[in-house]
Amino acid sequence: MTGYLERLDATPAAQRWPLVRGWMQQEAHPFFAEVREQRPVIVLPELTLVFRHADCALVLRRHGDFGVDLYKPKQGDYFMAQDDTAAHWREKSIMKAVLDFEQIPEIRSWVADRAANLLMEANGRIDLPVKLTRQVPVDMVQQFFGLDGQDPADLIEWSYWNQQDAFHNQPFDGQSAARSAEITAGRERSSIRLGLFIGRLVLRRSIAVKLGLGGDDPITRLLQISFSDGVKFGVKKVLFNAGGLLIGAVETTNHCVNNVMAELFSRPEMLAEAQRLARNSPPETIDGVALEALRFRPAFPYFFRTCHRATEIAGGTPHAQVIQPGTTVLAMTHSAMSDPASFPDPTRFDPHRAQGDNFTFGQGIHECLGRAIAKPMLGEIVRQLLLLPGLHEVAPVEFRSGVPEHYQLAWNG
Repeated sequence: MTGYLERLDATPAAQRWPLVRGWMQQEAHPFFAEVREQRPVIVLPELTLVFRHADCALVLRRHGDFGVDLYKPKQGDYFMAQDDTAAHWREKSIMKAVLDFEQIPEIRSWVADRAANLLMEANGRIDLPVKLTRQVPVDMVQQFFGLDGQDPADLIEWSYWNQQDAFHNQPFDGQSAARSAEITAGRERSSIRLGLFIGRLVLRRSIAVKLGLGGDDPITRLLQISFSDGVKFGVKKVLFNAGGLLIGAVETTNHCVNNVMAELFSRPEMLAEAQRLARNSPPETIDGVALEALRFRPAFPYFFRTCHRATEIAGGTPHAQVIQPGTTVLAMTHSAMSDPASFPDPTRFDPHRAQGDNFTFGQGIHECLGRAIAKPMLGEIVRQLLLLPGLHEVAPVEFRSGVPEHYQLAWNG
């Protein structure tokens, strides 16, 4: 059979990126293996792709050379749409500080109970994105982050459209013009409604803080920091970052849990082993199972950056390329997580593997803000599913615009 690169070279330039995108979706691992070995930097008219772990890490860690310019039209002045700025430095530090790390065991226990209760109510059959994998994180956000007083369905909708526009509606995503416009309109509509909700919430909490009646949650802590005048963090920043707590939690958790379960169902022996671990090992053991499954089937197969300065990729190898300023670069982290240079015996599913080089939560200054909370929440939802007797797929995952919309599972209820 003709190799991927030979077929790519024989394809007209304007059709190469759609061809590559199709391989990424349908034949990812054999395609990645070939290009890592033979051409780990692929230059296309629209963008440049890098496939080896070292090169992906370089792109993500060298934020002075590769920036998040494409986030800004979607996220405005939010700190995650900036690179090494004063606002990014200050606000990410504040946000990490107000997410109480010591509360993680309590969050894990709460997630376990909430997921178990939703599964019990499902009576032996569930559509995961509709009834579980969006519901648990949005309930957690309301319970622990202080985003209460709103219909959870609204919060899910607002998170969905913001995530869609930022991460699945870029020029290279292949959306139709009609779908792209729908996503943009959905994000704009949702941002207005989310802003009104956060505004009312902050007003209510501000009164409580001023009266000395404030609670013990991230929104209250942000207001206390803002009112202290100890750092440059006005109420407008509270509004922006409160919304970020919601947007960052729901859709990513939904996508990750569904991908983990789909990967486990594709590996019956590993599914059985994961079920054994869920029954007989400490709950934290399943975190490793989930991260290993996401190494094979990540929610985000790449991270996109814009080149700011001419930079050599794959330096010191026969594949070295100088990327020019203005180039859109995809760090193909899905491929990088099977690079034997960083993951020995990469085709083996090892739930006990060290995951320090895993890109699931990103790397560099844009690493996932909520990583410490996301990992146990993800693992605990998966664990509760693995504990169900006779668990099986009814139908495969249905995706729309890159995210899971339906995934029917059943068990002996």
